Amino acid sequence: MAELVSFTVPTESDKTLLVWELSSGPTAEALHHSLFAVFSQFGLLYSVRVFPNAAVARPGFYAIIKFYSARDAHRAQKACDQKQLFQNSPVKVRLGTKHKAVQHQALALNSSQCQELANYYFGFNGWSKRIIKLQDLSDLEERANEDTVPPLQKQSLKFFCALEVVLPSYECQSPGAGMAEEPLDNLEEGPLSFLMKRRTIQKLAIQKAVSDAFQKLLIVILESGKIAVEYRPCEEIPDASTEDELQDFIQGPAPVPHSPGSLRPGASAGHVLAAPVGPTACPYVATVVAAGPGGSASGVGPGPCPADRRPHGAG
Repeated sequence: MAELVSFTVPTESDKTLLVWELSSGPTAEALHHSLFAVFSQFGLLYSVRVFPNAAVARPGFYAIIKFYSARDAHRAQKACDQKQLFQNSPVKVRLGTKHKAVQHQALALNSSQCQELANYYFGFNGWSKRIIKLQDLSDLEERANEDTVPPLQKQSLKFFCALEVVLPSYECQSPGAGMAEEPLDNLEEGPLSFLMKRRTIQKLAIQKAVSDAFQKLLIVILESGKIAVEYRPCEEIPDASTEDELQDFIQGPAPVPHSPGSLRPGASAGHVLAAPVGPTACPYVATVVAAGPGGSASGVGPGPCPADRRPHGAG
């Protein structure tokens, strides 16, 4: 059965491990380093948190480890339970307890976490971002309210960014939008401080747009180990202004949807998962299966990749 990995904070119990019977000798920082070194061998980790035992228990520590993939968490639990690992006594490792009544709201990963997850599954050169528009909205607001411009110390810096994340091997591109704003309390620091703050707000808008673009993508891990991508254009946009406000500033080609089940000319049906994955999949879903590291990929996607794109590490 295929597993879906989203660009959101993992909260599921089957992605969480509880590790206890950790000795009291090492410091919490040293245990964190040792746990990360051991469990990261099974897959990408979202977090490793180490806590001291309760006062009523014997001295020592326990840890909570979160994976992005439930399969990776399961493999780690089977391999590490009742093993000594990095200490003289064995540790206990269990999967998290399910609480059916508790429902967690999905929280988007930040830009750096999205890029880490993309690098892990797609490779460092397997994706890129292309900035479509980076606009200073501070000046626009001043021109629209020339008669009622507040004092300078009450103004704010505001930037809007529209971009797209491109996956060339999957012929997939996902648009994203982000807006960042920070008040200007005063300019006593001088023009250099103003320019630095301006640059910071620009970067923050870009980071929010990157995160927003990744929210429309799902990583599909097939039983064979191959990776597919599901594009969900109707995914809600978190941490942004109203959709109408953002659309006013977006200028650029929109992704071309493909109906589920349709193939591009020359696509191989054996490499395409053409149906939507999951009960909440959108009417237009483009899912493409890659052949794995070093292999070729064929299938459908929301449109051809643009020729001009920035490397994902570019500003």
